[in-house]
Formats: sequence, structure tokens, C-alpha cells
Amino acid sequence: MADLAVWKEASAIHIVNPELGVLSAVRKIGTVDRIFNDRPPYFRTLIKALRIHQWAKNVLIFVPLLASHRIMELQLLWDGGLAFIAFGTLASSVYLLNDLLDLADDRKHHSKFTRPFAAGTLPILHGLVLIPALLLCAFVIALGFLPLQFTGVLVAYYLLTLLYSLWFKHIVMLDVVILAVLYVIRVVAGAIATSLTITFWILAFCTFIFLSLAFIKRYAELSNTHHKGNCEKLAGRGYYPADFELLASLGGSAGYTSVLVLALYINEAASGSLYKSPEWMWGVCPLLLFWLSRIWLLAHRGQMHDDPIIFALRDTVSRWIGLLFIIFFTLATF
Repeated sequence: MADLAVWKEASAIHIVNPELGVLSAVRKIGTVDRIFNDRPPYFRTLIKALRIHQWAKNVLIFVPLLASHRIMELQLLWDGGLAFIAFGTLASSVYLLNDLLDLADDRKHHSKFTRPFAAGTLPILHGLVLIPALLLCAFVIALGFLPLQFTGVLVAYYLLTLLYSLWFKHIVMLDVVILAVLYVIRVVAGAIATSLTITFWILAFCTFIFLSLAFIKRYAELSNTHHKGNCEKLAGRGYYPADFELLASLGGSAGYTSVLVLALYINEAASGSLYKSPEWMWGVCPLLLFWLSRIWLLAHRGQMHDDPIIFALRDTVSRWIGLLFIIFFTLATF
């Protein structure tokens, strides 16, 4: 709007990527000769900023239903679905806040510079309006339809993510532990929303595998920096490129420990009543070993996305492994 006085006296008006309301204001003072607009559609930009694809992480809410073999009960599915939406809207508000706080660092990042706020395709004011609106939506669902304890989990998740965005992500090693805890909280939230008991085995398995994924997230960022020959500290983080070998060792160990926990669980389940043919569950262990080894190999080669969840959703091999897991689980159950 500051250019209106200039355009009013100009002989020709050319506008580049006009913000909302600018074009109509300019047309009141003169004729617009050319408009250069290479911005993506607003709705697509908004979806990208909200990171709807990240809602896939909230599928973890249904893990207690799956583990207890009650995934087909409609009331539990309904409660789980409400928890899914509540966590999704809360997470989107956190992503918007995190992007606003990380604006300067994202503009320097090799891939995050394309995020809507960093790229300038979404006005900052829109983010400031959406953050409280999404937050309100999440807590309306939680307080209106789900157990009160679930609201407590939402509050804990929000406070932890806020602390992570402001301080914890800058502290070496604590950042990956917090990322893993945030994944585990989703599983705990699912158990509370559906009034199911969560077992030690689920908590142990989730803790180790999500710790591995948190390490690979940092490793992928460091690997890209290392391959470029950059020795400077990762922007907005406490890691140096020389740390990437240590992260690989820690992350790989955590991933393989999760497979060990799964094997011990299967051995115990063989004497239980949850599975009619528990021997089929042993097929999951080599699948998980293969998948973890593969994603770490790809990360070592610099071929891993900064977010392993996005990679898993897009990767054909990962999808096939997920399908085989479902088949083995079904065969073991029925």
C-alpha cells in the first residue's frame, strides 16, 4: 500500500505478486498495465503452511486400538477420530507458530526456504490469526467430546512443543529426545481418548523407534551440510557437520533396539490370547530391520528428506513394507 502514491503519478503501472486488496486499490487510481503473479493458489499455500500431510503422524493415536485388537469397535473409532482431529488442529497451530519463530533460519535453509512464511507466499498476519483459531478448535473438541485427561495431554503436548520451538531445539541431544517424546505422547493420547490401557511393550517400542526417527531427522540435515563441505554449525541448531557420524551410531542403535523390544513382545504374545497364530508376527521383525537399515543408508547417501515421515509416505518401498506388516498382523490375529 505504501507504493500507491508512486503509482498515482506513474505513467504505467506494473504490479508484482500483489497482496489482498492491493489490486483493487490500485485500479481506483489508475489503469494497471501488467500483473506479474507467480504465487501458487492461496488454498494450496494455506494447506502447505498447515502441513496437513503431517497429520499422518496422528495415526499413532490408533495404535492402542490396533494393539488391543479393538480397532473395529465403532465407538472407539469415533473417539479416536475426534482425538485425531484435535491433535491435527493443535499441531497445525504449532507448525504455524514454529515457522514464524524460525523465519530467519528457514530463509537460510537449503529446503525450508520454500515454506510459505519464509517464501513470502502467505502473509504473517494470516498466521497470527490462524494460530489461536486452530488452538481454540482443538480444545473445543477435547473438552466437549473426550475425557478430561485427554485435554491434559493436549495441554502437555502444546507446552512441550512451545518449549521445543523456543529453547529445546537449540540444545544438543535434548532436541531429539523431545521429538521422540512428542511422538509417544500421541500414542498415550490415543489410549486416554479411547479409555484403553497402554502396555509397557508399546511404550518401549515407540520410544526407541521414534528416537531413531528423531536422530535421522537431524542426521539428514547435517549430512546435506557435510556433503557441501560446510563446517559451520547448523542454523538454529546446536550441531556441527562433524557430529553426523555420532548421530548415525546413536540413531541406528535406537532403531535396532526397537526391533529387539518387538521380538520380546512377540515371544510373550505367543503365550497370550491376543493372537491365534502369533508365529506370523515374526515376519514383522525382518521387515522393520530392512526398513530401518534402508532409511539410514539413504540418509548416509544424502538421499533422505529432512522429515522421515514425509519420506515414508512418498517412498514406494516403505508403502509396500507397511502393506506387508498389515498382512502379517492380520494373519497372526485371525
